[in-house]
Amino acid sequence: MRSIWNGAISFGLVSIPIKLVNATENHAIHFRQIHLADGGRIRYRKVCELDEEEVSGGEIGKAYEDADGTMIPITDEDLAQLPLPTAKTIEIVAFVPADEIDPLQMDAAYYLSANGVPAAKPYTLLREALKRSNKVAVAKYALRGRERLGMLRVVDDVIAMHGLLWPDEIRAPEGVAPDSDVTVRDAELDLADALMDTLGEVDMDSLHDDYREAVEELIAAKASGEAVRPSESKESGGGKVIDLIAALESSVRQAKKSRGEGEGEDRDEEEGEGEMADVHPIKKTPSGRTAKKTTQQKPASKSTPESTGTKKSTASGSSTAKKTTQKKTASKTASKTASKTASTSDSRSASSAKKSSSSTKKQTGSSGRNSTKKTTSASRKRASA
Repeated sequence: MRSIWNGAISFGLVSIPIKLVNATENHAIHFRQIHLADGGRIRYRKVCELDEEEVSGGEIGKAYEDADGTMIPITDEDLAQLPLPTAKTIEIVAFVPADEIDPLQMDAAYYLSANGVPAAKPYTLLREALKRSNKVAVAKYALRGRERLGMLRVVDDVIAMHGLLWPDEIRAPEGVAPDSDVTVRDAELDLADALMDTLGEVDMDSLHDDYREAVEELIAAKASGEAVRPSESKESGGGKVIDLIAALESSVRQAKKSRGEGEGEDRDEEEGEGEMADVHPIKKTPSGRTAKKTTQQKPASKSTPESTGTKKSTASGSSTAKKTTQKKTASKTASKTASKTASTSDSRSASSAKKSSSSTKKQTGSSGRNSTKKTTSASRKRASA
């Protein structure tokens, strides 16, 4: 990788020669401006306002515009003579925990490469010291005509530097938060937590720029003369007032579905809803009441070729119902007759029992009277003797 700046890291009295290399690259697709009438490219030319002539890059210098419009020329030699210790040095000023750096301050990222063999030892020393301390180094450096703030940390076996904005360059978030007081319920927080747990973690290497890929496909299709089909864009919910609970619940279900979770539950719910919505006709059974109701509910209609099968089935159902009704009637008659017979027999047995008891009483009474008479006559005979 090509270095964009050469200098040294100042680590106390230790100096580490390094090269500064860009750690990031821009993959954005850049477009040119063209003339719509003929497709000619539009170019910006640098023209002097005084003589209206085009000026080459070698004839262009720097200047500061004063408040009254006066131009004050500043040369590269003027900037190089400034008593700035960070002109060619990354000067470490402190070591702090990483969480003390506001992510809003982070800007461009660079790799610091050891410049030469003598730099390997102090470079490794600083790297291992950063690893063991679990801290980052805050440093100052000068790049592209201005002094900047940086943060040094270890990435794998390399020291990386993030350009930082100065604290006074971070704007306060005034007027950004919602004006009205909003109350969030515990149920909504629970659903938000469930959605966060369902989404879980992501492999950062798997993320890619879908928009750039779509633009590349569009360019390839246009270059080959193919017709470009408009893609179906999903409707966004921007600007709409939605039911937050319903939206969270739907989001949790969609997240589970995208991860292959909860498919069985969704299928069971869908099947359950389908069963509730289906209407099943009552099957004709040989039961007496159902057959009667079904037969009574069907109105008489004229015979048509289409209704022949229906009539046959109705006739068979009605005949079955009649037979069942007759069987039930016969069984009811038999039971009534049996009960009558049983009651008659019971009454007869009761009357016979009454007669037998009365006859027994008569016999007992007559026998008792006879025995009494005999005893009386016998006593009389004994007295006369």
